[in-house]
Amino acid sequence: MAEHRSWLLVSLFFTKVLFLEAAKILTIGAMDLKKENMSYEIINWSLPEDQEKEFDNRISLLLEELFIDRFNHHTLIKIHKYFADVCSLILSRKDIMDYLKYKNFDLVFLDAADSCFFLIAEILEKPFVAFLPTQFSLLDFGLPSPLSYVPVYGSRLIDQMDFWGRVKNFLMFFDFFLKQRQILSQYDATIQEHFSEGSRPVLSDLLLKAELWFVNSDFAFEFARPLLPNTVYVGGLMDKPARPIPQDLEDFITTFGDSGFVLVSLGSVASLYQTKELIKEMNSAFARLPQGVLWTCKDDQWPEDVRMAPNVKIMDWLPQVDLLAHPNIRLFVTHGGMNSIMEAIQHGVPMVGIPFFADQPENMVLMEAKKIGVTVHVDTLKAETFALTLKEVIENKRYKTAAMTARAIRRSHPLTPSQRLVGWIDHILQTGGGAHLKPHGFQQPWHVQHLLDVLLFLLGLTLATLWLLKKVLGLLLKPLCVARKEKKA
Repeated sequence: MAEHRSWLLVSLFFTKVLFLEAAKILTIGAMDLKKENMSYEIINWSLPEDQEKEFDNRISLLLEELFIDRFNHHTLIKIHKYFADVCSLILSRKDIMDYLKYKNFDLVFLDAADSCFFLIAEILEKPFVAFLPTQFSLLDFGLPSPLSYVPVYGSRLIDQMDFWGRVKNFLMFFDFFLKQRQILSQYDATIQEHFSEGSRPVLSDLLLKAELWFVNSDFAFEFARPLLPNTVYVGGLMDKPARPIPQDLEDFITTFGDSGFVLVSLGSVASLYQTKELIKEMNSAFARLPQGVLWTCKDDQWPEDVRMAPNVKIMDWLPQVDLLAHPNIRLFVTHGGMNSIMEAIQHGVPMVGIPFFADQPENMVLMEAKKIGVTVHVDTLKAETFALTLKEVIENKRYKTAAMTARAIRRSHPLTPSQRLVGWIDHILQTGGGAHLKPHGFQQPWHVQHLLDVLLFLLGLTLATLWLLKKVLGLLLKPLCVARKEKKA
């Protein structure tokens, strides 16, 4: 087995928001697993000129609808239809697809956020591993999920459910199943166009073909649940050592002495939500704190008629990791993105979450269950109650204690996330794939996997036995009944 392994990394970048834009980048990465050096070849692809404006207008309308409805399911269906149409255009590029086919790759590493990449891996006929950037409950890729303690995505439940919680989780399972089928069905036309009859894949089956699933989460954050050997947590994959912060930020923090400071970073999408009213309420709440507040907010977003609180400093960009590692930080106000949560846990910082959409509300449910922080809903955020919430999380030591416990769990892994990822990929390349990590149940029909055939057989056997018993008893009791009738006569 040669030491040098080449990977095909297919990744989708959308610079507007949430992986949404009319441009895709296919990245081909050749990585030597035995050495540190890496080399990359990048293929840039954009929409044909005559279609670019059409797709631009289409995605702009979808973004507007998305931010109004906060990931309404019907909007999600439209977004995935958009993804499927762009996917069809990529697969139509014979020059790109042929180039990838003739490259001698051992493995495809794909981002599971876009189903198109599973189709690309299928066309290339190469084994692949999948990276899921969100909670793994967002996709069904075959993990055992006992509904008594594994919350269904979208249920907003925790693992400790009462009776009515389990009823809700059970019903939500069917709702989730139907919604997933609707989403995946948006790619049916693309599959029919680019795969010949008789070899057309089923997207839900392609999820099960992944040799490995890397999940951007950690035991410090997720509820304990059954995992398969081919499922690996790599939360914090982008971890980097903290560096000293710029002097102007250090000077600002020093001004507040032992009170410390609060870091506010609501993600790149927050600019679309930071309305004048929201900024006004948050600013008013921060003014009531003894701590300094470092807030990622652009100058041109700040309302002219709102006077900035004296303890607030806004900047277009802040070194988030470096500030989270600062000894004087007291609280992190976040939108609840997975990477931000992983970074806060890595440094033991309690949080107040203001989720906007996608997986953020679900992430906040987990955060609250772990007692690392609390959630504030953006639609009901008011200065007075928000300030009380901030003070509660800062002053109540249980949040800091829980954050430090999560930090200990997060840091106690014997291997770093990148070492786990590379080590497992090396393992399946050396062993010829990950078949030994996947259960035989992936190859069984759903009715066999869930023992419906066994249940029907046992039910039929029971009914047949009861029927036969009834007939035998009838035959045995018939002479007695006749004798009684004759005696009465």
